[in-house]
Amino acid sequence: MALSIETCAAQHIGDREEQQDRVSLFPHPTRKGMLMAVLADGMGGHTGGAMAAEQVVFKARQSFEVFAPSDETPQQLLGAIIDEAHIAIKLTRFTSEQDPHSTACVLLFQPGRVDWAHCGDSRIYHFRNDQLVGRSSDHSYVNMMLKQGYLTPEQAEHHPQKNVLLGCLGSEREPTIDHGEAVPPQAGDIFLLCSDGLWAYFTDAELGGVLAAHAPRAAAELLIQRARDRAQGRGDNCSLAIVKLTEKKEEKKPAPPAPPGSRPAKA
Repeated sequence: MALSIETCAAQHIGDREEQQDRVSLFPHPTRKGMLMAVLADGMGGHTGGAMAAEQVVFKARQSFEVFAPSDETPQQLLGAIIDEAHIAIKLTRFTSEQDPHSTACVLLFQPGRVDWAHCGDSRIYHFRNDQLVGRSSDHSYVNMMLKQGYLTPEQAEHHPQKNVLLGCLGSEREPTIDHGEAVPPQAGDIFLLCSDGLWAYFTDAELGGVLAAHAPRAAAELLIQRARDRAQGRGDNCSLAIVKLTEKKEEKKPAPPAPPGSRPAKA
């Protein structure tokens, strides 16, 4: 079954003075049917976070353009993007006074499979229609405490250290990188990459319902508006990318024209 891809990337500055998120969608320049989505949430003072997030997008595009599936696995490509962005962000400390850091979500679509990798607390969701198939696990202090049973989901939701990260790009420790895949992808699969400025205001079920019911652009507009309303003037930068797979409809070819001089058949 042939699949059609619908996409959208969107963001809002929220109630911050600077947009430090970065999000992008781009096709491979020469390999038909290949697409990459990347999202990064930068941290690190004025311009520092934006500079860090920009490095993630730059390294993703640079590495994707030379990706050759016969020489490199998707996991190797995605891991290298995050590792190289981490090194580049650390090097910017020598040319600036900031202490830049960033999260990273990178998704690779190619015929027959979808692969992704992430580091930090920006998320990648995989829905099939409106049902959650899986989502990335935050590399945060609160999520670690939740996994170890020291916090309930309700306590984690309102914990004062909710935004403390244990893994990100640009820190002294090597980035934690988790991978996921969908092999093969199916019609109805929807992938959402988003920063915490968006996912913090939604349940998984609500995200799935909006994504399944609307085309990517309409879903993006609706989710951002709801996040802005619920932030009540205290919202963070808000960014997302949506990749939605639908069954490709076969186009009916018109009947060939009648040969010259022919007459229509009698009833």
